[in-house]
Amino acid sequence: MQEEAAQYRQPTKGDRIAWVLDSTLGPQSLAIGIFPALIGTAENKPHEYGGTFSGFSKRYGMRLTGLATGNVMEASLGAIWHEDPRYFRVPDKPFGERVRNTIKLTFLARRPSGDYGPAYARYIAIPGNNFLSNTWRADSEANTQDALIRTGLGVVGRLASNATAEFWPDISARIFHHQK
Repeated sequence: MQEEAAQYRQPTKGDRIAWVLDSTLGPQSLAIGIFPALIGTAENKPHEYGGTFSGFSKRYGMRLTGLATGNVMEASLGAIWHEDPRYFRVPDKPFGERVRNTIKLTFLARRPSGDYGPAYARYIAIPGNNFLSNTWRADSEANTQDALIRTGLGVVGRLASNATAEFWPDISARIFHHQK
């Protein structure tokens, strides 16, 4: 672990901007956003958007605005507090350690020393964007209960994103028969 910390490089401003853009508009994020929009459209929640393609578009856009807000908050606060929002794979570790890494990096962030500590910027950004978005959401979901549910889903979403970052390169290499 000391060797890993010794090789660590704190993100630059450019790295943080790239992280925000990729985490918000990257292919993985854009593809994953389809699912909650589809589910919301099928359930017609919130009902103000309707169960049409237009409603799907509004739901997809709403997720994107919340995600962008949260990512900018996390990257900005993380820069002030010297927290690194990026996910770090451990592809050479056994499966169990890789799963633990996905969980660990859901709640921890790297520090300038290369060690890990609480991801305070993330702890603020995930609920912060979900409560802030109440100001532009449909009335039926612009409340504390829905913001708390979205916050929980945001944590689960970060865990899923970490798991995808950890394991998809290996799965993809096997499926498409190319090198990692």
